[in-house]
Amino acid sequence: MTVSPPPSPSDLFKVFGRIGLLSFGGPAAQIALMHRELVEERPWLEDSKFLGALSFCMLLPGPEAMQLATYAGWRLRGTVGGLIAGGLFVLPGALVIAALALAYGQWGTLPLVQAAFLGIKALVIVIVLQALSRLARKTLTAPDRWLLAGLAFVATFAFSLPFPLIVALAALWGALAARPPASAPPPAAQGALRESLRQTLLWGALWLGPVAALALSGAEFLTAIALFFSKLSVVTFGGAYAVLAYMAQAAVETHGWLSAQQMIDALGLAETTPGPLILVTQFVAMVAGQNASGPGLALAAGLMALWVTFIPCFLWIFALAPHVERVLAQPRLQGALQGITAAVAGVILNLSVFFALHVFFAEVETGGLWLRPLWDSLQPEAVVLTILAAWLVFGLKRGPLVALGPMALAGIALGAIAS
Repeated sequence: MTVSPPPSPSDLFKVFGRIGLLSFGGPAAQIALMHRELVEERPWLEDSKFLGALSFCMLLPGPEAMQLATYAGWRLRGTVGGLIAGGLFVLPGALVIAALALAYGQWGTLPLVQAAFLGIKALVIVIVLQALSRLARKTLTAPDRWLLAGLAFVATFAFSLPFPLIVALAALWGALAARPPASAPPPAAQGALRESLRQTLLWGALWLGPVAALALSGAEFLTAIALFFSKLSVVTFGGAYAVLAYMAQAAVETHGWLSAQQMIDALGLAETTPGPLILVTQFVAMVAGQNASGPGLALAAGLMALWVTFIPCFLWIFALAPHVERVLAQPRLQGALQGITAAVAGVILNLSVFFALHVFFAEVETGGLWLRPLWDSLQPEAVVLTILAAWLVFGLKRGPLVALGPMALAGIALGAIAS
């Protein structure tokens, strides 16, 4: 296949602008869209380079589809291209999320809206189970992977161990279990280490500088938001679903920024927007700000969450992109990733149980180390809606965006019947 000359910045802007506006359906659909635009239709990248870049991005913390877009832009037009591609992949969804979060703060408590959200929450349960099914088929291919997944579920559900610790232990196991390299990896390109250091210092300062400024200013709430989502950006392996359990645990139980129901609503709305699902962090931060002090703080919190979630993505890509071939030649790194993704399956199972309990039951208490639903608070309409959502997603093979409207209408209809 003949690769065309590098595109102009304006061409890059048009193509990645279209990708950003059409990037619905999660990372698999987003990666397929990029492959069609960048490899099949242009063609700007060779297929082997695209797939190698995808493998590289899966080794990094953060949303792999956004980082793949950033890497593709970097490969085509350097740092400017990476900024255009990565920025346009996130911006459309971020604007939609901001509007939805502000609207949710104003009208989210109305009975009609709550009835619609019950249908969306039921859909979220099924979507998470679908993600778990896909991940399990790809990653749980050996007995030790099943063991890691089971231990990760028990660690999160029964003992509430922090997600970063689970990631670290799973990575250590995967790295130790991997076979040693058969030959030495290729040497680093001349000047690559110097460029990586420069990019690390630049983007590290852009990332942590505002966090330090907030801490010095005494803005306690925004500082807590910045520190929490900064930590989240470092441990976001295995996709947004994996880290959602950790985020829900910390945002709902540790910080008390929002309720479990608001957390589930956040994921439901994030599923309807273009861009990476990790934009749910922006919604969570905005709802937390709205709960704390109204729309002004909501906007500031959302902007800070966006900054500390996505600036690290640019850091990883710009600092490590010159070393892609070297990184991909490290079996220990591949083993660490496989260990993490196996553990992520268990964490996602915990997330689905967490969501299901809080959707099916109006009241859920913590009984020792376990979540304990109050059976008298069972909501039969939630169970019916979840069965309907499962039929739409697994039976009729409808995607989240297509199923969203019918599920919201079904929630409103059942709410009207119940009242």
